[in-house]
Amino acid sequence: MRALLLNCSPHGKQSHGFRLAAEAIATLAQSSGGGPACEVLERDLVAEPLPPIGRDYAAAITSHAPDPAALAWSERLIVELEQTDALVINTPMHNFTVPAALKLWIDHVLRIHRTFAATLEGKVGFLRDRPTLVLVGSGGFHSGERARQPDFLTPYLRHALGCVGIRSVQFLLLQGLTRGDDAVAAALAGARGELARLARMLRMAPFDAEARVASNA
Repeated sequence: MRALLLNCSPHGKQSHGFRLAAEAIATLAQSSGGGPACEVLERDLVAEPLPPIGRDYAAAITSHAPDPAALAWSERLIVELEQTDALVINTPMHNFTVPAALKLWIDHVLRIHRTFAATLEGKVGFLRDRPTLVLVGSGGFHSGERARQPDFLTPYLRHALGCVGIRSVQFLLLQGLTRGDDAVAAALAGARGELARLARMLRMAPFDAEARVASNA
């Protein structure tokens, strides 16, 4: 199995979500039936920021003969996603939604005529579905009885990924991370419990090389 790990936390490998992501990937590998072995392609969207969407990209998107150079980063990120069997995203919640680093990745990957088509019924994705886990770290609470702020991250990200065909999305919430060591321990315990529950539910289809080639065509 091959997994793509996107880190969107400014704390990088020191973030609670990043450390938990390794456990999540091992769970995905075991659920695939192929044992714990898993190849991980890691992209740190904070340590190595993506180039912004600029005029050349916008011109290429609306052109009948786009300049491939203008779409090079978009193509690179899309191919990375196509060549993996699972997606794991470690992200904080910034101001109720996804951080800028993750939003830019989404803007590169959601590309009309490449990863989705616009139809009368809405966007139709071209990519294979795959197990996807999103670890969401937040200082406060946005879900459950202690929620004191809205959550625009989970519905937005679920919809954005669904637009390209990725619909098997699960969220692991790490809330209250600024409330002290006890709160952090409780958040991690809750996330691990949810991960164990998901592992019992998850049944990944065996990797199909021909399907991957077809998806890249």
